[in-house]
Amino acid sequence: MELDLSQAFQEELTCFICMSYLTDPVTISCGHSFCRACLHLSWEDSQLPVQCPMCREPSQQKGFRTSIVLKKLVSIARQTSLMKYLSSEEHRCVTHKETKGIFCMENRIYLCQLCSDSHEHRGHNHCPIEAAAEDQMERFLQQMTSLWKKIQENQENLEEESRVKSLFIEYLIMRRDMIREEYRKWHAVFCEQEEQHIQHMINEGNRVLIKLKKSEAMMIQKNKQLRDMYQELMAMSQEPYVVLLQALDDILRRSESMQLSIPQGMKPELSALPMTGLTERFNSFKVSISFEIVTVFHCKKNLFNLMRRFNFRHQHQDTSVDPLGIYLASWRSHSFISGKYYWEVDLQDSWDWAVGVCTISWFRNSNQEVKTDGAFLLFCVKEGSHYSLLTTNPVIHHYLEKPLGQVGVFLDC
Repeated sequence: MELDLSQAFQEELTCFICMSYLTDPVTISCGHSFCRACLHLSWEDSQLPVQCPMCREPSQQKGFRTSIVLKKLVSIARQTSLMKYLSSEEHRCVTHKETKGIFCMENRIYLCQLCSDSHEHRGHNHCPIEAAAEDQMERFLQQMTSLWKKIQENQENLEEESRVKSLFIEYLIMRRDMIREEYRKWHAVFCEQEEQHIQHMINEGNRVLIKLKKSEAMMIQKNKQLRDMYQELMAMSQEPYVVLLQALDDILRRSESMQLSIPQGMKPELSALPMTGLTERFNSFKVSISFEIVTVFHCKKNLFNLMRRFNFRHQHQDTSVDPLGIYLASWRSHSFISGKYYWEVDLQDSWDWAVGVCTISWFRNSNQEVKTDGAFLLFCVKEGSHYSLLTTNPVIHHYLEKPLGQVGVFLDC
């Protein structure tokens, strides 16, 4: 009867997915319990609601806390198996015929009490085998948690890289059409400079696309390496404590080393030729504007953060940005109703700027904190050492390098 009870107890502590002892057990909404790692891999590509691997009941939750009671019961069961193994006749100390209940941390071997007191091991760091097993298991689980986070981080980077590649290709097409439209608006016949700009953009675009594809390939390769490592850790976690204690250090070192270099997505950027032909045309509409009406930029202080959130997936706020969102700005120094006008703004070494035009109603609406309706603005936002350009209405990310010196604004009313 004791044998039947022991077998039933072991079955209740067995994961339905891997058919081994539950490792870092979690209980889902239907009441069934599984290894956390098994659920991670089972549900990784599934959208909510996910299904219980046993009863197929849907669940709206992917993240769960460790079941403390089950984890303790599994620990007791595994320690019992370990001590049963070590107390057997064939695994007792050959010299002293005693049970090996002490683990030597330096030599990674099991010792009886008399061996641990011997001259050979007296200066080594020892601890009871049960405590050593629990300590090593916790190190193991921490490493699996860390590795899974890196897998998710790399997967997010890969998805973002793929998205950026698609957006960049769309932008190349849009910019080609924009260049043609602008040149042909001012030239009735074929313009050689237009073709030079387009060819330059195509060459630059192909160069960037090659780098994007290489970056994406590196992330795919890293994904495979990380997943292989995670499955190796998972398989090792299911081994008996007697194996786990002696084979842990090497696999932990390899796992830690693999997590040191997670590929980061690249920021595609085109270098732009000066559009001298268009600038010469625009100069015939040039007006002199001196931005003398300087005000504190309170009312629309969230615009820069809005642009940053649109552009940077992690919504990181650069430490040099004013945390209160206070900027100096010039408003309504000139008003226009009809006609064509061109002026230039000297940006010098500034960053985190916006240049453009807005309607009077947009300017007067002080409650309009994040909307850009009624204003066409070119934004320069920064994260770390990288600058990005965006325009409003609609919000478009321009994959162009940050302009140095002056920026021209052409207004056609």
